[in-house]
Amino acid sequence: MVAPAPAKDRIQALKELINNYDYAYYVMDNPLIPDSEYDRLIRELRVLEENYPELITLDSPTQRVGAKPIKFLGEVKHEVPMLSLNNAFHEGELVDFHRRVKARLGIERVDYAAEPKLDGLAVSLLYQDGVLVQGATRGDGVTGEDVTHNIRTIPTVSLCLRDEKAPSLLEVRGEVYMPRKGFERLNREQIVKGEKPFVNPRNAAAGSLRQLDSRIAASRPLAIFCYGIGQVEQGILPDRHSEVLCQLKQWGLRILPHLQVVEGLAGCKKYYQHMLDMRDKLPYEIDGVVFKVDYLNQQQTLGSLARAPRWALAYKFPAQEELTQILDIEVQVGRTGALTPVAWLQPIFVGGVTVSKATLHNEGEIRRKDIRIGDTVYVRRAGDVIPEIVKVVLEERLPGSRLFQMPRQCPVCDSEIVKEEGRAIARCSGGLYCPAQRKEAVKHFAARRAMDINGLGDKLVEQLVKRGLIKDVADLYDLTKEQLVGLERMGQKSAANLINAIQQSKHTTLPRFLYALGIREVGEATAQVLTKEFGSLAALASASEERLQQVVDIGPVVAAHIAAFFRQLHNCQVIQSLQEAGVCWPELEHKAPIVRPLSGRTFVLTGTLESMTREQAKERLQALGGKVSGSVSPHTDYLIIGAKPGSKLIKARNLEITILDETNFLNLLDDTFFP
Repeated sequence: MVAPAPAKDRIQALKELINNYDYAYYVMDNPLIPDSEYDRLIRELRVLEENYPELITLDSPTQRVGAKPIKFLGEVKHEVPMLSLNNAFHEGELVDFHRRVKARLGIERVDYAAEPKLDGLAVSLLYQDGVLVQGATRGDGVTGEDVTHNIRTIPTVSLCLRDEKAPSLLEVRGEVYMPRKGFERLNREQIVKGEKPFVNPRNAAAGSLRQLDSRIAASRPLAIFCYGIGQVEQGILPDRHSEVLCQLKQWGLRILPHLQVVEGLAGCKKYYQHMLDMRDKLPYEIDGVVFKVDYLNQQQTLGSLARAPRWALAYKFPAQEELTQILDIEVQVGRTGALTPVAWLQPIFVGGVTVSKATLHNEGEIRRKDIRIGDTVYVRRAGDVIPEIVKVVLEERLPGSRLFQMPRQCPVCDSEIVKEEGRAIARCSGGLYCPAQRKEAVKHFAARRAMDINGLGDKLVEQLVKRGLIKDVADLYDLTKEQLVGLERMGQKSAANLINAIQQSKHTTLPRFLYALGIREVGEATAQVLTKEFGSLAALASASEERLQQVVDIGPVVAAHIAAFFRQLHNCQVIQSLQEAGVCWPELEHKAPIVRPLSGRTFVLTGTLESMTREQAKERLQALGGKVSGSVSPHTDYLIIGAKPGSKLIKARNLEITILDETNFLNLLDDTFFP
């Protein structure tokens, strides 16, 4: 049945009317009609859509909740990485951040956009032609989980933009959270149903957003605030971060009400104190404030590291502290062999969770704080930071308190403990022979962000190591179903599923494989950078420390760790065994390298170009084979300067690096000028 024109017109009018009421209620905090009238409009729209289902669209307010659960959460690649923020925990770190920003920009006055830091879950919202088409979690910053079905259920998420002039493709970044009152109500409901209450609002929000059934997410009191943008196509945005957020608000997106632009260090300190005083009065949890350089061109000049932008800082609030007693101190051995003293505590509720142990970092820290077994201590926890012991209450020290001594042999494998000169961390010298390192190496190797071996949990790994079934990660691929069936809680079906998961993990990617190897200081972002730079495992393995340091954001410490890893014969043998077992990834090493005019040359951009944006200039250089770095170093070949260049120009002159103005840069792109 073809829908008559009056029905089409009424459906369109209802959608616009409801969206306007949603905007007034959720974004402007200005309800225009009673709830009963709003519900009546929704019911009328739903009836019309039931009669004419061909008129149902994605942006309809009736389409927030899906009909049935999905089977799994898919993956979403972020075209513009969702970087994390560097944290500051005391004023000195804020002072250092401001000093670095001024020095890099070569200016004295810096304006910052200041916002509260929500304690929630970072997400990405993708709008295409004004309609919400995708929602994803941050994940590792490069790849997240597709949670579109749950994002759509959040009332404060706009299903469509309010302005036809908005970009044809707009990616908005935000934070999903659970308001305090909603969290309290949810926990009361959990208790009534005889189910376990949630520990804190952040965990409740994260768990709700990862549900396979959107009806469960819709029943949870979730909300969102938007704080930035990612990918943008065919649209014009303001040139300041604060103005971008105001533009988002005009398009119907909810932004934090306490956004301010502050000047310099004094403005940051004043804002921080103001929000600290407001903290307990807000209807949602915040654990600090975020300062972002407001001008977008200055953000581009400052650039980013592999994990975090140089133009933003999260200044965390002081953590909550509670008193408890140290019952004992034991030493744990990590997957890299690092020995970490850990204090076992009389359990105490602090920072939203029950804490029974806290890190003591190293022997020097224990001596500095004069921590002893039996002491009464202050324990601090902030957000997801590992609990730590702040100080000892000396007045409460018992006569029987005992000093801690770091063992001379590994508590797991009895190997010698070594400590590098000038380093605080002691390490077990047992390497891959140490069962503790072996277990942690296998757990890391099998993790979801690494080789993604589903079903290979911690307890199972411990059984495999304890029974001698695996001595290194390559042994995983020799396991048989018969060996697994004999393990605790491992039946025929579970064993078959695990063997299948191990076989599936053989087909991976080079970044995942590099991350899975557990090379010190090589996380997921660094693995991505190394893959992009070298293209193949063979090229990376043969690279010298000097060559590694030429890679953007790879410093001497990380380069030394990578080079040392590939120098070790046992590491190379494990990699060879893995490849012989069938572990593989798309290889680029057999392809002949493409030689372009600017191959082997490194460029840095500073200032504002008249003929193109900095991003366009970067793309042009890369197309000709050039490498574009964010900072000037002895490895830089050319500095390209536009109007108002920053401190990079001074550094380039000091290093006697060739400097190109915009005219010479354009000649370079036309292959007519090669200094």
